Amino acid sequence: MSITPLMPVYPRCGFRPVRGEGAWLISEDGSRALDFAAGIAVNLLGHGHPHLTKAIQDQAATLIHVSNLYGSPQGEAFAQRLVDTTFADTVFFTNSGAEAVECAIKTARAYHQSQGSDRFEIITFKNAFHGRTMATISASNQEKMHKGFMPLLEGFKYVDFDDLEGAKAALGPKTAAFLVEPIQGEGGVRPASDAFMQGLRALADEHGIMLILDEVQCGVARSGTLYAYEQYGITPDIMATAKGLGGGFPVGACLATEEAARGMVVGTHGSTYGGNPFAMAACQAVWDVVANDEFLENVRATGDKVRTSLEQFIGNYPDLFTGVRGKGLMLGVMMTHETRAFVAHLRDNHGLLLVAAGDNTFRVLPPLNITDTEIQIFMEKLSAGAASYQVPQAA
Repeated sequence: MSITPLMPVYPRCGFRPVRGEGAWLISEDGSRALDFAAGIAVNLLGHGHPHLTKAIQDQAATLIHVSNLYGSPQGEAFAQRLVDTTFADTVFFTNSGAEAVECAIKTARAYHQSQGSDRFEIITFKNAFHGRTMATISASNQEKMHKGFMPLLEGFKYVDFDDLEGAKAALGPKTAAFLVEPIQGEGGVRPASDAFMQGLRALADEHGIMLILDEVQCGVARSGTLYAYEQYGITPDIMATAKGLGGGFPVGACLATEEAARGMVVGTHGSTYGGNPFAMAACQAVWDVVANDEFLENVRATGDKVRTSLEQFIGNYPDLFTGVRGKGLMLGVMMTHETRAFVAHLRDNHGLLLVAAGDNTFRVLPPLNITDTEIQIFMEKLSAGAASYQVPQAA
């Protein structure tokens, strides 16, 4: 029997945080770690941010939850802010990124079926990560997520990421939408090219299908703009957002144009907790901080600073590192071998928290409000970790 009553689906490490202070996490034994994982791009304002904390505290004392059977002044107010600052005309609130992607898939299919069309297939891209529900694992080609859960849901085609010709070749009479991460996160912090994203937009327009963006990880200022699509000079029809949206509170959203959402009418979708007043208070507080030019410019400048430091650093260890990629403060460091052992070494021996990803890459996902002092400490810990690391020998 397991020593913990928690279902053993996570490979949990020995670090057990009980408190957070800004960019730091403190374990139950009192040890401190610099958090450049940020809950996998969730804690975008760090831990204990005063404005976010006060908003949550005030809302907890006022109203936490009511049914979506009633009017939602809190949901309407934040949805209006999203509409005012994005491409969207309408918003559905969820509890997670996976639910936001599920809603996006349903919205695309409902659009076509509302017009009497039988289109239902979604073209997705290899090495993507869209969530852990049955639909979202079916939208991924990763066998490790499929094992034990077969059969998958029908209606998904996989194409190589950043391969516009492959996407074009996959189009057929049943195609309803493209579903793509502008920057693959779990897949190795791989930004799509401008030509690819603009090409998908053009193909979607030409063939009357939806362009769905999964910005669950790269959205909410993480890439240096509110959403990464802004950097590609396009707008989607539908978009999923979550992670940093609540600054640590579990919340997501599916955004859409009025046209794309025409099939989402009364009774077609729902959520018990989605858009509850507690979640909306957290989102409003996050938007107060991040949705302005000064904050976004600082994310870009800080991202450039961290990237430059990393690029200068990895030149000292050509046997370990091969490059840096990403946008804003969503950065990936590419290694010469699988990264998980190195990430564990930094965590266990140097008090630095990072996140492994695919394609022999580890993610650098700090809070978006990190300071120069914290960047310096990060580089010192990373340097010490690289100097003391022994590459595991192949069996």
